[in-house]
Amino acid sequence: MMKYYTKKYLKKITRSGLNGIKTFSTHINDSKEKKQFDIFLSHSYKDKEFIEALYIELTNFGYSVYVDWIIDSNFDRKKVTKKTVNKIRERMKQSKSLIYATSENASKSKWMPWELGFMDSYKGKCAILPIMDSKNDDFKGQEFLSVYPIISRDDFTYNESDLNVQTDKYSSEEMKNWIKF
Repeated sequence: MMKYYTKKYLKKITRSGLNGIKTFSTHINDSKEKKQFDIFLSHSYKDKEFIEALYIELTNFGYSVYVDWIIDSNFDRKKVTKKTVNKIRERMKQSKSLIYATSENASKSKWMPWELGFMDSYKGKCAILPIMDSKNDDFKGQEFLSVYPIISRDDFTYNESDLNVQTDKYSSEEMKNWIKF
């Protein structure tokens, strides 16, 4: 059974941190100058608290992560311009992969499906990371998400300092290897 990220686990990271983990502000300072990213983290802004924790977790695994409101904090969410769209495209092109952090808020997002479609056609390296209410929940996302690999915190992960990418029903690999190819 896959172990998905839960809201409770992510809140624990955000509120109290984990032993030996850098703080969110330390990660922000480390990431501001990056021009290449391992991961473009597609998400709903309504999940900001959980995305902050995922950002911490992924960077602690050694990944460089793009999150718009962290790296390009000057974006005006209420006034989207052609310049904003072009910058998001540029950031996706600078990223090796896209992780689609899905929750109940994701289905209401206008940007997430656009980002997924762009990155899928540009690089083809996209995966779904469910954010669940409970560790016992099964993931049943929107129908179009079923064609993408699923990221989990599985027992089948080969290395405890990485995530598992379930590429099909019977195959999985460490995320660091999945991102490379």
